[in-house]
Amino acid sequence: MLKRVIQIAFLFIGGALGLAFLPPLYEFIHLSSNPWINNAYVSVLLGALLLFVLSFVLSDYFVKLINWMEEVLFKLPVGDLLFGTIGLIIGLSVASLIGFAINKIQLPIITEVLEVLPIVLSIVLGYLGFRVGFNKRDELLQLFTRSGSSSKKKQGEPEAKLFHKLLDTSVIIDGRIADISETGFVEGVLVVPQFVLTELQHIADSSDTLKRTRGRRGLDILKRLQDERQSKVLIVEEDFDDIAEVDLKLVRLAKQMDAQILTNDFNLNKVCELHQVKVLNINDLANAVKPVVIPGEDMQVVVIKDGKEHNQGVAYLDDGTMIVVEGGRAYIGQAITVTVTSVLQTSAGRMIFAKPKED
Repeated sequence: MLKRVIQIAFLFIGGALGLAFLPPLYEFIHLSSNPWINNAYVSVLLGALLLFVLSFVLSDYFVKLINWMEEVLFKLPVGDLLFGTIGLIIGLSVASLIGFAINKIQLPIITEVLEVLPIVLSIVLGYLGFRVGFNKRDELLQLFTRSGSSSKKKQGEPEAKLFHKLLDTSVIIDGRIADISETGFVEGVLVVPQFVLTELQHIADSSDTLKRTRGRRGLDILKRLQDERQSKVLIVEEDFDDIAEVDLKLVRLAKQMDAQILTNDFNLNKVCELHQVKVLNINDLANAVKPVVIPGEDMQVVVIKDGKEHNQGVAYLDDGTMIVVEGGRAYIGQAITVTVTSVLQTSAGRMIFAKPKED
């Protein structure tokens, strides 16, 4: 169908070109005196037939070009395309104004140059306008946001800013975000991208029993957030087809929305730091509210199993913190008093090193 449309377009374009260019060609080859050839209808017919014949050779290339342009345009985010189009319109408008001023200049020596210059300006300024609008989308949005907020401030209206927090798959499955949100410590709007929901659904439909259980737990957590949270939980359809990894999509969306990422994924935490994206790690919060353990402090623990190193024992606190007891292998299954020697705390968790207290 597209090929037929292109061939018909070639037919009409050929007729117009034949009407415009064939009469001067007749005069050049001294055929303008022939009434059968130097005729407007004959010129239109010859031009249309010539380009229609060429369309059988060129139409396939034009079909591929149009399909490629469609794929590129469909992959572009709507915001990028909108601002790029606005930039293109501004560039063409500036080129039109400059071209109007150039046409008023009457210099016989460079008349031919002045006739071509508006066309060149339209191409150059139109391209530059599109590129500037496309690449400066975020800055333009921030400019409009600042101007809008400043006008509200001048009118005496209270300035309110919505803090968006993106949820990744791991923090949804973890489930603690629902309890934290219920306490009111998480402000702003919780944003769940559609590609995160899609990944969560794939996990819930997995053939593996453990993955399927975790995926369904994540969907239940989202439902609980929507029902219990005082502020809204927003689901956005924004996606990036040119990026395969969900973590990188989250980082790019966080940059576009000027949002923070809520996660408990240690690797995503590092990626966000590299991209200079604000990240809130649930594990950091959990470690921050744990009781402080000071080296030299005594505690009562039960050694459960042996450690990785020679003669080590492993015990756990009620909150799940692992305690490595040096020389504790001989006390497996016993409740003993240990003395804390050091504490190692990272985003992945906290580990306490201790040794049996000397009697």
